[in-house]
Amino acid sequence: MKAKGKTVKEILSNVPEDRHEAFNKLHSVIVKNLPKGFEPGISYSGLGYVIPHKLYPAGYHCKPSEPLPFAGIASQKDSINFYHMGVYADPKLLKWFVGEYPKHSKQKLDMGQSCVRFKKMDDIPYKLIGDLMKKMSAKQWIEMYEKNYNPKTKKK
Repeated sequence: MKAKGKTVKEILSNVPEDRHEAFNKLHSVIVKNLPKGFEPGISYSGLGYVIPHKLYPAGYHCKPSEPLPFAGIASQKDSINFYHMGVYADPKLLKWFVGEYPKHSKQKLDMGQSCVRFKKMDDIPYKLIGDLMKKMSAKQWIEMYEKNYNPKTKKK
């Protein structure tokens, strides 16, 4: 069920037919609400929303050749998964998201640390995802990443 491709366009084109509309709509909502500094791209061989090397030359500390990841979407076996590093890294943002979710979806929140799984394509809370994407600037994400996750820049 994973959409394969080496470009954003290829991934969007290769989403399974039963998920194509929902996946592409989710991508559009995310792109429409991405703050300046983020851009869609390939991240971990999937569709990601990243801070490109031109803004953050060091890249991701685990794999510097990759741009700094922030969010992503993937078509998995039983769901469309939405990943957002901000809700993983910022407890206040996580609390806001968990509190808002029931106002936007009839489905119970199915969430891992930074992953939200949508098993019913017609109940994806697009507005909530759009609102979430606007909650953290690229500058705020870089500062949070460097403070908490990048061992090269972590304050001692």
